[in-house]
Amino acid sequence: MSDSSILPPARLRPEAELARDALSTPVLSRAARLARWAGPATRVDAGGGLVEEQLPAAAGELGLTGDDAAAHASEAWRVAVDTGLVEVVDEEEGTVTAGADLALLTGGTPRDVLEVWLGALETLLGDASVPDLGGLVDAIAEGEGELDLDALGWDPEAEAEFLDGVLGNLYLLTVGEEGPGGAPVPLPALAASVIVPGDMAEPTNDVLEQVSDAMMRLDGQFRMLEPVGLVEYQPVDEAVMADADEEPATPGDDTDVSRYGMVRLTPLGLYGLRARLLEAGFRAPAVGDLADKGADALLDGTAGFPPVAAHAETEQWLARREPLVAARELLAAARGTDEGAPLRRLRCQQALSLVGASAEPVLREVLDDPELGGLARVWLAEHGAADVPPPSEAMIFWLTIDTVAAQLAAEGNSEELRSLVEGLARQHGGFFDTAWRVDHPATADVLEAMGRLHPDKKVAKEARKAAFKARSQHGG
Repeated sequence: MSDSSILPPARLRPEAELARDALSTPVLSRAARLARWAGPATRVDAGGGLVEEQLPAAAGELGLTGDDAAAHASEAWRVAVDTGLVEVVDEEEGTVTAGADLALLTGGTPRDVLEVWLGALETLLGDASVPDLGGLVDAIAEGEGELDLDALGWDPEAEAEFLDGVLGNLYLLTVGEEGPGGAPVPLPALAASVIVPGDMAEPTNDVLEQVSDAMMRLDGQFRMLEPVGLVEYQPVDEAVMADADEEPATPGDDTDVSRYGMVRLTPLGLYGLRARLLEAGFRAPAVGDLADKGADALLDGTAGFPPVAAHAETEQWLARREPLVAARELLAAARGTDEGAPLRRLRCQQALSLVGASAEPVLREVLDDPELGGLARVWLAEHGAADVPPPSEAMIFWLTIDTVAAQLAAEGNSEELRSLVEGLARQHGGFFDTAWRVDHPATADVLEAMGRLHPDKKVAKEARKAAFKARSQHGG
């Protein structure tokens, strides 16, 4: 995933709702309780962690019991310190006081709460990249008191990068309309997405073993990340875990895939991963980002959006404007002869379909416009308007070239475009004899694409000849 590419837009829940979710997560709620519990007698070690003697009292404050109670209390305290809910005031004495950010959880804005939660998320992501603590102790012992990363087989950078890659793919699956969206993702598929090379038709046994190892690591990591509200996670079945040493723990064709773990990004997790992507320099838009921008920003910004996201973004943009004003702005922004203009006009046409019949006067204003006249006639006809002047042949062909150019930009060589190309060549006898003369910047490119897409070799050859004539005519 390149940080220069624009990711599909995320459809985020309102910040007030996300803040409520954040406050109710076990990790943040425990950290807040310990921050309020701490007092003058609370002591911490040199690293800011609770001294061991105080862990039972902290666990009791949180209502934790069992073997993991002290570990969970220690984690909650570290989150409290890392997020500013608790402040170490004297490192030598090991004394603490309530941090400035504690008041934000009750008196701050939803954005303030989410900022605190993001700090908690970073702490847990750091923890999830660290191997089992028992292994750390053994490694230190073998290294005669020093941490030997080679003996442990742990590369901190590689481990963090692996987890970031997995979470990045989970984000893409969640925001991408072609993916499962809100459906849980099987853990084997997620592990394979970062292990199996894209050009490998059939994974080798070695690759399957790597996927199996990755699944086991991810199982532990997602168990750690669920309490901070990042994911909803159904762990790997214990029976699968028991067999993992004997053969690669990956499902066969007739296996219940849910036994191998299922993970879903929560709405809060979607917010958190987007914030991290933005921090890392990725272009990660959210639906609603363009609502207060001009029509040019809307049409350019939604050019690469999937249809459902473009629709949602446009609805928010239109909701802030009067219909006639919006329609006039959209049409003005749709003009142009640059490479992106055809797709802008397509997005404009889609936006105008949401405006409704009240926009009719504005569409009639552009009937004689060479770039917008065809679009206006289509809109008026679709809305049952009377007395719509028929388009000239030149306008019909210009609109055809413009439409195919827009579809090429939006979808590439899709099946829908292939069908459109076949229909055009079939319905218009001598289409290519006229099309190459169309005064549109994309004429030659469109005709070349038609030659590439049409299954009939004879028709494809006609299209390529027409493209050559168009380039010769325009000196390109």
